[in-house]
Amino acid sequence: MSQIVVVGAGQAGSSLVFKLRNLGFDGNITLIGAEPVAPYQRPPLSKKYLLGEMPLDRLYLRPPESYAELGIDLRLGAEVDGINAAAQTISVGGETVHFDHLALTTGSAPRLLPAAIGGALDGVFAVRTLADVDAMSPAFEKGGHVLIIGGGYIGLEAAAVAASRGLKVTLVEMADRILQRVASAETSDYFRDLHTANGVQIREGVGLDRLTGDGAVSGAVLSDGTTLDIDFAIVGVGITPETKLAETAGLTLNNGIETDAQGRTSIPNIWAAGDCASFPHDGGRIRLESVPNAIDQAEIVAENMLGAGKDYVAKPWFWSDQYDVKLQIAGLNTGYDHVVVRDGGAARSHWYYRADQLIAVDAMNDPRGYMIAKRIIEAGKSIPADAAANPNTDLKAFMR
Repeated sequence: MSQIVVVGAGQAGSSLVFKLRNLGFDGNITLIGAEPVAPYQRPPLSKKYLLGEMPLDRLYLRPPESYAELGIDLRLGAEVDGINAAAQTISVGGETVHFDHLALTTGSAPRLLPAAIGGALDGVFAVRTLADVDAMSPAFEKGGHVLIIGGGYIGLEAAAVAASRGLKVTLVEMADRILQRVASAETSDYFRDLHTANGVQIREGVGLDRLTGDGAVSGAVLSDGTTLDIDFAIVGVGITPETKLAETAGLTLNNGIETDAQGRTSIPNIWAAGDCASFPHDGGRIRLESVPNAIDQAEIVAENMLGAGKDYVAKPWFWSDQYDVKLQIAGLNTGYDHVVVRDGGAARSHWYYRADQLIAVDAMNDPRGYMIAKRIIEAGKSIPADAAANPNTDLKAFMR
């Protein structure tokens, strides 16, 4: 009987194994996760879960008992020690497990601060796992002053929750502006104003020199010499693809685990999907860090394991919740040369163009604009920039 092993029990891994069963695969499936809890949603961790608005049982992607009901061997709290590609085995917990197909859905890991600048002090947190958020939750209960290092979406979402809980919040971003790597100046300005209005002190062009404290963090020295008294710190300086296992197997790495358009790695019966995988896209190669990509790519891999031969065509979209603002992003803004602002009052969106072609949109509390832009981008069509900028334009006319 055929044996499929999936390493990484997050969104991609869970989606892959359930898709296999939905497709009628009746062989053995083993899903291995390093964390001691069943696969769960990550986006609500630093928002509704931390705010106490979502209980643990609602975080689960599927009821924990559903894996056994479908004959999926779910192994939690298990570290895979290595992969022997030639023998088609993995080593996990002292046991050797055979596979006919292996999928790596190992996700990504947060970048951490070096111990030399205080990264190992108690009270310094990352935002990635359930354990991370459970560890920092008591600090939010007590109030106090939190330093957030990094002005990307992870840092800004943490700042929004902290400010909403009544904490004093200082956020530092060493680049010239928050969101500089991922968004336009117009979007940076919007979210800077939003956070400032909610009491967050944002310091741009200022990095962290070091954290200080005797065992636990109690202060920070910034790159401009400013010193702060703080109660805890949250590090949100990005994530990196988790590729250690792939490297031990001798797989080709290229900004993550390199795959072909169908999800195969450089060893044909080993596959990869989700945050850890880079794949062909639009004449180049990309790696997407998003829930929709993890689901869609994993489901295509499941189909291809069973012989479908389908290429994965990514339709990038993302979201972020901060205070009462829902940001929805469609497309990829890489290579944009101008941005137009569609200001509808409470609803606002920023439309990215490369020459005359619409390539992406950032929509703030503008679900209608987002959905229309998403469909147009995915269809390879466009909207004239002056029409997109006019809030009175009937955008649906451009979908016909």
